[in-house]
Amino acid sequence: MFSAPWGRDVKDEMVEQVVMLMQDERVRLDQDRLAELYAQLGESGAVDVICRAMEELAARLSHAARMYRQGHVADMRKSVRSMAAISEQIGMHMLARVARDVTGCIDAGDANALAATLARLMRIGERSLTEIWDLQDLTL
Repeated sequence: MFSAPWGRDVKDEMVEQVVMLMQDERVRLDQDRLAELYAQLGESGAVDVICRAMEELAARLSHAARMYRQGHVADMRKSVRSMAAISEQIGMHMLARVARDVTGCIDAGDANALAATLARLMRIGERSLTEIWDLQDLTL
């Protein structure tokens, strides 16, 4: 700890300025896209596609986090890119957009933006999977 030139303790100043930000983004599923899947594939076919997509997304979220922790950014990029495509297929447009943002951070070599955007991807991913799971419970 050191003293600022104006005589106040810098540590005390910083603590007074800490603000906890709440991360509360609502996810929305594209109901039209889901209805289109049901119309094209029938109920059992649509449920099968959605369930497989949910499994893949959950696995890729976990894989992306693990690759980030291990510093394997190229592998993480592949996983996140495929998440964007899978998400679009089942109407999770926000998740797809954030996955593309993570890919952009990797391509730009921006480590700080990558850390923040990956954390957002994890939040949005978990919320999206919960949302579609709850919707599946209603339709089954």
